Amino acid sequence: MSAAPPPPPPESPVAAAAGGGDKVLAAAQHIVKSLATSKNAADDMIRILSGFDNRLSQITSDLFPSPDLAADSDERGNPLWGQISAAAFDAAEQLIQVWDGTPEALVFEATEDEVAEYLSAVDVAIEHLARGSGGGTGGGAGSSSSSSSTAGRAGVAVQLAMARLEEELRHLMVRHAVPLDPTGLFFSLRRLSLGSMDDLDTSSEFDAATPHSIDAAPETARGGPLVNPFEDQVFDPVRPEAVDDLRAIADRMARAGYSRELADAYCGIRRDLLDEYLSALGVERLSIDEVQRIEWKHLNDKMKKWVQAVKTVVRVLLAGERRLCDQVLSVSDELREECFIESTKGCIMQILSFGDAVAVCPRSPEKLSRILDMYEALAEVIPEMKDLCLGSSGDGVISDVQANLDRLGDAIRGTLFEFGKVLQQESSRRAMTAGEIHPMTRYVMNYLRLLVVYSDTLDALLDDDADDQIDLARAEDQDQEHLESMTPLGKRLLKLISYLEANLEEKSKLYEDSALECIFSMNNLLYIVQKVRDSELGKILGDHWVKRRNGKIRQYSKSYLRISWMKVLSFLKDDGHGSGSGSSSGSGSGHSSSRMSIKEKFKNFNLAFEEIYRNQTTWKVPDPQLREELKISISENVIPAYRAFLGRYGSQVDGGRNSGKYIKYTPEDLESQLSDLFEGAPGPANHSRRRT
Repeated sequence: MSAAPPPPPPESPVAAAAGGGDKVLAAAQHIVKSLATSKNAADDMIRILSGFDNRLSQITSDLFPSPDLAADSDERGNPLWGQISAAAFDAAEQLIQVWDGTPEALVFEATEDEVAEYLSAVDVAIEHLARGSGGGTGGGAGSSSSSSSTAGRAGVAVQLAMARLEEELRHLMVRHAVPLDPTGLFFSLRRLSLGSMDDLDTSSEFDAATPHSIDAAPETARGGPLVNPFEDQVFDPVRPEAVDDLRAIADRMARAGYSRELADAYCGIRRDLLDEYLSALGVERLSIDEVQRIEWKHLNDKMKKWVQAVKTVVRVLLAGERRLCDQVLSVSDELREECFIESTKGCIMQILSFGDAVAVCPRSPEKLSRILDMYEALAEVIPEMKDLCLGSSGDGVISDVQANLDRLGDAIRGTLFEFGKVLQQESSRRAMTAGEIHPMTRYVMNYLRLLVVYSDTLDALLDDDADDQIDLARAEDQDQEHLESMTPLGKRLLKLISYLEANLEEKSKLYEDSALECIFSMNNLLYIVQKVRDSELGKILGDHWVKRRNGKIRQYSKSYLRISWMKVLSFLKDDGHGSGSGSSSGSGSGHSSSRMSIKEKFKNFNLAFEEIYRNQTTWKVPDPQLREELKISISENVIPAYRAFLGRYGSQVDGGRNSGKYIKYTPEDLESQLSDLFEGAPGPANHSRRRT
């Protein structure tokens, strides 16, 4: 049955039962020392007791902490103890009921004194519930009935207090939650220059009609070693001024046996707030089907946000949740670990679900660098996650994270394999009309240079690939000693470049003009060599590889000169037609025949040269140095031969009728026209000028 509220002082039941001020004070002093859990709690309890008798305000808490409870057992046997303790519970019960009757009000928005009084009342109720009868030692039926009644009242009071504290805990965590500003977290995660393969034009898989102009240096993709942007950054998810109040609530709920309710309330609020943080970071809840339907441009953006979010979640959010758990739930190690895992598991699983969706997406080359970024980000934070997830309760989460990492690794290996297949099977039949660098060559070499940025990761993922060993065993032009010392990534790169070279060789056969075939092969092989030589690929593939390709370029150059200019130079050969003076010991008819032969040679030379000029001014050699070297080689072969032929036989044609028809060019004219070759645009219609 419910107890009547205690009368107001000075007619307090404590004073009436005491029989003397000293005994009352002594008994009350023992109650305070025994029930209070801290000096502050003792002060609060004194305030409650003094409400029944002003004399009890003379109690001091200087002797806190209390001595061993067993030492006070004889004092507790004093009837005064039970009466004063019951009075304290009556006051505590009344205060708890008053607050329960005002659900719209919040304890922790009241004054500090009111908060302290309420918490002390809760302490008294918990203590009475734990002690059953409130600690009295008297026997008999009346005593037993009174004990049972007090325990029942204490149970109700504690239940009301716990419901109130649970609501107060929810309110405090929401009201004092610190919003996340993602813009301040990402400043040093920015990628520089060529950030990934999405910067390479892949809109039409190696389509020759698609312009590819990416020649940026991909080794700057990650801007060098990444500095940890979170080293000095601490994010407290709850404002510090609320932490003590939250801990006070958690301590009392745990002591009252409401750990389950405490955990449910705590984890529920933290999960909801972490969901909001993920949303601020741009991490959405997406199913595998939804991820696979996203077009690449948007998926690429989401993958970039994911990489940033993983590091932010672990180093900022989870680290903050770990500190908050340690501070608020210090009452129980087991509760602390359980709540950390349960409150953060949903956030971690949401991060991992996107990683799983990406890992099972169709393999395509442009995704590789982003998947590598995801892999490295996750691998980087796993040790930190292990430090945060203390005890065996976090083993399942860590196992899930590791499994996600393994699936991303499989996706990387699978994408590289598919890239090799694309290189081998790409079979476009449209030749580059000007013999310039094929888009496939640009794409592949920039792709491979970008892979070198991830060399440590790829070396680990490609370690001991049997397919690489078999293919490279057939590499006859490779330095075998260097080949044996190659890293796993080096062997894969060598294999991929060999696929590219073989594909280009097949494409060169599309040209009907063998000279243009040589120009095409020269342009593309030189581009490959330059990309290798000017990057870390050079160290990986070695000097021997570069020298062999430079040798092939020289061979193509010689073949071009032979195919293009041998016929032209054949018209300038001296066939013994006579001296430059035009005199002859032979008959007039023989002299006339010789002159006609010389005119024919000039005419044929002009026609052959003009055909080459007309065609090869539209051909393109993008590299300035190679272009100039080719022009010099042509000049060194053609100009001296033409000058010599002109000097020897020009007089036999010059001065006659239509002589300009046969001697159309001076050596300087030819030199000028040769400078127009390989520019990729038709030359001027007529460069010739007659000799004076």
